[in-house]
Amino acid sequence: MGRVKNQIHPVDKHVGEKLRSQRMLSGMSQTELGDFVDLTFQQIQKYERGANRVSASRLYEFCKVFKVPFDFFLQGFSGDITEKAANGMSDNAQASFDSGEDMMTKRETITLVRAYYNIKDEKLRKQLLEMAKTMASK
Repeated sequence: MGRVKNQIHPVDKHVGEKLRSQRMLSGMSQTELGDFVDLTFQQIQKYERGANRVSASRLYEFCKVFKVPFDFFLQGFSGDITEKAANGMSDNAQASFDSGEDMMTKRETITLVRAYYNIKDEKLRKQLLEMAKTMASK
């Protein structure tokens, strides 16, 4: 039972990716987030990579920092949470992470979203959205 040595569990990876994405969307560095929850930036890095598991109490602290509900960090996980997943990785869980990095956790996406919401003129923001949709459909 448990994790195979040096193997990252898909749930830990998912939680780490959500943590990284939320931190970046908030415009926070790993050091700044660590200061909020009394951790070093190296510990934050390990959580974000999924190398270290996030305890429930630590997850609660992250939820308070980002003002998100407790289940936020598990939302979107599509793995098969069964005994097989608890013992290592199920085929479904592994497949959900082998397909590559989720576009919502990419730095480019996060930078684009932050820039978009920094546009104060709502009309201009909507025009930009429509232009992007048009360009994407071609």
